[in-house]
Amino acid sequence: MAEVLVYVDHVDGAVRKPTLELLTLARRVGDPVAVALGSGAENTAATLAEHGAVKVLTADAPEFADYLVVPKVDAVQAAYESVSPAAVLFPSSAEGKEIAARLAVRIGSGIITDAVDLEAGDEGPVATQSVFAAAFTTKSRVTKGTPVITVKPNSAAVEAAPAAGAVEALSVSFSEQATGTKVVSRTPRESTGRPELTEAAIVVSGGRGVGGAENFPLIEALADSLGAAVGASRAAVDAGWYPHTNQVGQTGKTVSPQLYVAAGISGAIQHRAGMQTSKTIVAVNKDAEAPIFDLVDYGVVGDLFEVVPQLTEEVKARKG
Repeated sequence: MAEVLVYVDHVDGAVRKPTLELLTLARRVGDPVAVALGSGAENTAATLAEHGAVKVLTADAPEFADYLVVPKVDAVQAAYESVSPAAVLFPSSAEGKEIAARLAVRIGSGIITDAVDLEAGDEGPVATQSVFAAAFTTKSRVTKGTPVITVKPNSAAVEAAPAAGAVEALSVSFSEQATGTKVVSRTPRESTGRPELTEAAIVVSGGRGVGGAENFPLIEALADSLGAAVGASRAAVDAGWYPHTNQVGQTGKTVSPQLYVAAGISGAIQHRAGMQTSKTIVAVNKDAEAPIFDLVDYGVVGDLFEVVPQLTEEVKARKG
């Protein structure tokens, strides 16, 4: 089978879940070859092999940590030239999409972003996308060059498929542009103990109906009982009730969890664009005419200050 290049998203060798999903999708169209860059790259091999990587190309250099994405683009291009793959897959993170776009320009290929599924086609991989604020589902393929495709988190179930996972050192020559923008300082993100919003299997979000920052602990309590990430609507974020990093919507983050719970969110198109591809959607709103109810799988017409605490206690009781 043809080989498919998969960009590895990892932290010091710990492979993040979206990469394992990419390996599952890559196996549908070819043999996955993983590209792991930076500190701990070689430590990713066992996990990648367990999930189907026939080969793991690794490279580490100070440039990957000290500068922005161009050194990684140089490395992925080197891997592309070495492998001549049938497709190149990236997670749809901010960094993943930037590397993918730059690579597509360099190799003269078409790019598909934010795919939610991937299948083999007679003329190359076919990607499924949710477009126009998730109002339509389309199937697309790249007609020029090697397909470069970014895939949303939670688009595929992770499946183990042991493979060789042979580790090979990747030789990289950095371009002049690689050292153009240097990272001069870093501030560690404060850990909440909750899953990353864009990768979480369950997301609980609060909106204008929460009424203020002092009431968001209700949302957090439900999220913690479910092992979920916490999101917020633009109205809640703009009011200063919750950090911008947690905004879900067209101008915030796009999520696609197995379960999305919207509490006190009316369901404006801006918010829907960021969560409409969720597998199961539950809404709590006291306005029976709220647009969110046109979208949900399950809706509760009621006061969130009564419903959410009861739901939290019921979840805890069932888990207890």
